[in-house]
Amino acid sequence: MGGEAGCAAAVGAEGRVKSLGLVFEDERKGCYSSGETVAGHVLLEATEPVALRALRLEAQGRATAAWGPSTCPRASASAAALAVSSEVEYLNVRLSLREPPAGEGIILLQPGKHEFPFRFQLPSEPLVTSFTGKYGSIQYCVRAVLERPKVPDQSVKRDLQVVSHVDVNTPALLTPVLKTQEKMVGCWFFTSGPVSLSAKIERKGYCNGEAIPIYAEIENCSSRLIVPKAAIFQTQTYLASGKTKTIRHMVANVRGNHIASGSTDTWNGKTLKIPPVTPSILDCCIIRVDYSLAVYIHIPGAKKLMLELPLVIGTIPYNGFGSRNSSVASQFSMDMSWLTLTLPEQPEAPPNYADVVSEEEFSRHIAPYPQPPNCEGEVCCPMFACIQEFRFQPPPLYSEVDPHPSDVEEAQPVSFIL
Repeated sequence: MGGEAGCAAAVGAEGRVKSLGLVFEDERKGCYSSGETVAGHVLLEATEPVALRALRLEAQGRATAAWGPSTCPRASASAAALAVSSEVEYLNVRLSLREPPAGEGIILLQPGKHEFPFRFQLPSEPLVTSFTGKYGSIQYCVRAVLERPKVPDQSVKRDLQVVSHVDVNTPALLTPVLKTQEKMVGCWFFTSGPVSLSAKIERKGYCNGEAIPIYAEIENCSSRLIVPKAAIFQTQTYLASGKTKTIRHMVANVRGNHIASGSTDTWNGKTLKIPPVTPSILDCCIIRVDYSLAVYIHIPGAKKLMLELPLVIGTIPYNGFGSRNSSVASQFSMDMSWLTLTLPEQPEAPPNYADVVSEEEFSRHIAPYPQPPNCEGEVCCPMFACIQEFRFQPPPLYSEVDPHPSDVEEAQPVSFIL
């Protein structure tokens, strides 16, 4: 079983229990989500008959935020009173895997290996993603507890990784983000000119491993040499007893080329890859994990010019169909729907030329070329003759019979392409 199976050496009386372990049904499954089923076995190996009162399974999950002097073991009582903490419970499941029959106090297990299967379902309500930070954590675990008479309880615990899925294909996360800012460089009255920055990303939501294309325009009207940069920042926010702790650190960055005085530079999709990080945690009331993409300019001797674009790290990747395309498609179908109400089922032929002109006008424009005997009244004259005859004349008579039929005798249907 080993450490992977969560084995624990027994410390019971006379060494009767050799090991106690907990194994998940699918050890390759990395994480679980709301509504999914967790299944596995509790493994017990005994060298002698073992008396037990109960074998139970506990599944717990909670978010905890805490900081203050109480973290120090030598903190005084007055200092401990300054500590703050907060806790929210998300999972609490208890299952009885083995208990004595009614009226009996113990169960006797024979020597050997025993397996006790378990299965339970996670709540359908969204569970918050597992996380561990400096001032708090969101943790889930499954624990098997063996109760025995006259000896301390034995237990074995396995961590349960939980993820709350964030779909980046939602309309709110597919919206482009754009910001613009300008900064006057100088000190007091000795200004050297403005530096302007405009930055944009195509959408707000991305996933781990994706490369974010950054579009930016930088104009350096100052007298200094500037350097544009971009970085992804993670901000952890902890709330406890009405107080807040915030930690912010950089998780990835990229650097651009130097921009001389009076020059401009453009980022036409400069990429910044997202490293493996915890997805955004936005649904916990005491712990929050946010991300932002900062595009900034390092200006020697002056405060940097920075634009921060909000960013959400999701778990369900982009499927390639943006909300803008969907909205345009729906608008197009809405705008074109009126065509179905006006088009006839079968198109009508245009009117005959003879029906819209007088007989005198019609007789003046009849082709002077004799018709071949096998044409049966069709216009079968050579192409150059038609061109010469009707160079400055009205169009020829309309006919539904092809004047130049092909070898295929089947009638071709008439269709319109809109």
